[in-house]
Amino acid sequence: MPRRITGFTPSGDLHLGNYLGAMRPIIGPQHDADTVVFVSDLHALTLDHEPADVRRRTLEFATLLLAAGVDPDACLFMVQSHVPEHTELHYLLECVTGYGEAQRMIQFKEKSRRQEHIRTSLLTYPILMAADILLYDIDEVPVGEDQRQHVELARDLATRFNARYGETFTVPRAVNPAVAARVMDLSAPKEKMSKSTSSAAGALRLLDEPDQLRRKIMRAVTDAGTTVTYDPERSPGVANLLDILGGCTHHDPRDLAKTFDRYGELKTAVADAVVDTLAPIQERYRELAARPDHVRDVLRAGAGRARERAGETVRRTRAAIGLLPT
Repeated sequence: MPRRITGFTPSGDLHLGNYLGAMRPIIGPQHDADTVVFVSDLHALTLDHEPADVRRRTLEFATLLLAAGVDPDACLFMVQSHVPEHTELHYLLECVTGYGEAQRMIQFKEKSRRQEHIRTSLLTYPILMAADILLYDIDEVPVGEDQRQHVELARDLATRFNARYGETFTVPRAVNPAVAARVMDLSAPKEKMSKSTSSAAGALRLLDEPDQLRRKIMRAVTDAGTTVTYDPERSPGVANLLDILGGCTHHDPRDLAKTFDRYGELKTAVADAVVDTLAPIQERYRELAARPDHVRDVLRAGAGRARERAGETVRRTRAAIGLLPT
């Protein structure tokens, strides 16, 4: 079976789009696939941050993933920084990466434009991402178009290293993630819902209270017309609500559009579906959050298992590149 990996960077707050697009697709097949799920806390350090916020969110993300259904007995589940082999392989891969390759990464270009002080880690984190992938002999990486370039870098580095130093890495490939609703910002429905850039009113956060979720949905931007139709180009607000409803209920948004006459009815149905979808996750989260030591024990056990697998990859890499064995 193909080995897959998915990471969640603890910056901002996890929202409904993260659940429908990334969390739920890994939960269903985790017992029938070799899956690695991790909280990529090192990636959260590439931009200015509060240390306490990174620690809090790392535990919160791990707890939410468990609450959503990630089974640490079925998949490899850990926090990135708890496995030092990630950073060791990062450096070894830097030794086969050209400066121009890192500088050409689209996200580096976009993020560096918005900052006066650019951290070196913002330039090199795609190489760390390559290490995350290559460390576990990953075959397939489910990614959207915005991350596909990073997987291509991992492929290039693996191929180059293997050609220069001998067969060491599995060469991964990007695959389309499982079909899921594309959830847009409720306040700006032409922009993707984001855990770091969406406004409080635009994101349906996984830990929002039911009343908050309903209020945000009832105030969501719709369109100038009055007819409920699924037309993402001409009516992005209504289409977004239909996509959310379809994602929560597993129905085609085009078919759902035919069942509503007014925007108000649609919003009420969406609010009910979102609250019902998130209720069991929130209940389980509260149970786990009351037992933080249990969550830390799960992460500690996962890191131990991960180090066994990752250590073998690092040993191969060190030997191939010319380092003296310890």
